[in-house]
Amino acid sequence: QVQLVESGGGLVQAGGSLRLSCAASGRTFNNYAMGWFRQAPGKEREFVAAISYSGGFTKFADSVKGRFTISRDNAQNTVYLQMNSLKPEDTAVYYCAARYGPISTWTYEYWGQGTQVTVSS
Repeated sequence: QVQLVESGGGLVQAGGSLRLSCAASGRTFNNYAMGWFRQAPGKEREFVAAISYSGGFTKFADSVKGRFTISRDNAQNTVYLQMNSLKPEDTAVYYCAARYGPISTWTYEYWGQGTQVTVSS
């Protein structure tokens, strides 16, 4: 079993920055690819970013390229999403996800409960 807990969400003004964290349980964290997804009210959940288990490969949605970065600290069983130049359209609940094996933008096995990010104009 893998359990994920997100933190770091909050309210920021447009153009500001926010750093999300996802803490994972278990002693095999470094074997899991990790991803971030988001869901705005009334909309479908969408892919944001992903990182391989080694940290050597990352992928981002076109809407956040150049503004968001993803990283991981396997020693602390934690993955991060650094969000810069935030826009009101980034407002959503952000979810952390884990998948054993290779990186994916679609299929993940384990999900956190989400953290709210609100960007005001």
